[in-house]
Amino acid sequence: MTHVLGIDIGGSGIKGAPVDTTTGQLTAERQKLATPHPSTPDAVAEVVQDLVKNFGWTGVTGITFPGVVAGGVVRTAANVDHSWIGADAVKAFGANSHLSVTVINDADAAGVAEMRFGAGQGVAGTVLMLTFGTGIGSALFIDGTLVPNTEFGHIQIRGKDAEKRASELAREEHNLTWDAWAGRVAEYLEHMEALLSPDLIIIGGGVSRKSDKFLPLLPSLQAKVVPARLQNEAGIVGAALVATGS
Repeated sequence: MTHVLGIDIGGSGIKGAPVDTTTGQLTAERQKLATPHPSTPDAVAEVVQDLVKNFGWTGVTGITFPGVVAGGVVRTAANVDHSWIGADAVKAFGANSHLSVTVINDADAAGVAEMRFGAGQGVAGTVLMLTFGTGIGSALFIDGTLVPNTEFGHIQIRGKDAEKRASELAREEHNLTWDAWAGRVAEYLEHMEALLSPDLIIIGGGVSRKSDKFLPLLPSLQAKVVPARLQNEAGIVGAALVATGS
């Protein structure tokens, strides 16, 4: 089994594509649909089903979720409807499609992809992947092994969740210049370095496409800081990899 459908659920959009899990390449053009509002389990599952139908998919499917997922059950839902909390995501997504479904935290999936095919490939030690989008997701790896569901975007900075100050959404909502936003990101990264002493920090999420606008503005850290190589496709690829047990 090498071709798996990967679906990445975010606070603003749900995107997916079939993935060749031996190469990490998408085998069809990525499709993106808007995340419904309210983003209840039934409403999100309906959009996921639309993506499945659009690809005519009947095989194994990996799906990310923007929150803690343990044993297929959602434990947190900061950037989607809170009715997800306690929901069986595997059942919600698989009930109507009759597909074999695996569900994983969205940043964890992106990190898995970057460690296999991207900026973390072959890197030992402690690697921290941070995704900047509607919120801030995190994935932590120790010698290539994932420590799941870290959710470091909710660490408090100046009395607020870090993602409320330093996510890409915060930059857009507060109309921050790249320099001003980089200052907030730098403060957050310095905090994470003090906590974890990572060897490598990978910056992913939608903003990774614009890394040239802010990475040069960040101060030097002990850790090497690099943009995600798979950029905003990392979640799709990682979801597919996890679905294969890779």
